[in-house]
Amino acid sequence: MISEPELIGDFGPEHTAETVGDVDRKPPSGRRRGHGLLWGAAGALVASAVWATAVFAYGDGVARSPDARGYRVDGRSCSAMQLKALTASVGKREDAPALAPGRIEHPALDQVRCSIGIASEEGAETYAKGWSLYVQVGLTVDLYKETDPRSEFEAREGPSVLTDGEEKRPELVPNLGDRAYLLVDDGEGTRLSVLDGAAVFTLTTSTSMNLAEPEAEERPDEWPDGPAPESFHADMISDLRDVMEKLKTAA
Repeated sequence: MISEPELIGDFGPEHTAETVGDVDRKPPSGRRRGHGLLWGAAGALVASAVWATAVFAYGDGVARSPDARGYRVDGRSCSAMQLKALTASVGKREDAPALAPGRIEHPALDQVRCSIGIASEEGAETYAKGWSLYVQVGLTVDLYKETDPRSEFEAREGPSVLTDGEEKRPELVPNLGDRAYLLVDDGEGTRLSVLDGAAVFTLTTSTSMNLAEPEAEERPDEWPDGPAPESFHADMISDLRDVMEKLKTAA
């Protein structure tokens, strides 16, 4: 997990060489000097690790163009939303992925938003007899062209993210882009966010249980619980990896 580095102020005029450290004095002889060297080496290693983490999250202060990594975002990008793993787990796609309104095409940022519904097939065994499962899947792809999105991504999706005033605990997903987080938000579904160079991918799922015969005279008093969000995590990771590959090879 990434923690925010502590900021240390610059030395002001009131900080003399004596208050910073007695650098003009000779080190004591004997084993104490050796221990000092060992502690110094250990401290350098720790500082290097902290610095590496801070550089990823906040950048190194050097302005540079973001690396597109070969990605391309346009009005045809939704076709990459095949979702083979999720479809196999749920049932069938209700239609082709649709391009949501509000697409952005700007010198600084290209963005597309796509959506698709997946439903359990008629007659298939579901989590409750007489009910069907429906999964709404959304995909947002942001391609930054002027600024590096790493700092913003970490602030929005990382360990310090706040949702409705409550601290959430995103799960770090290994081996997916430069950085990836999976967050389950009770009542809102699951969000998988991936940073890869200049591109940010966000795949969301929300599930609902639908009555197979809505016109029936006898309606149930309670709606059954749907599947646990964790049951689709592996499918989301597999499908988003496939989307990323398709958008890269389409460039």
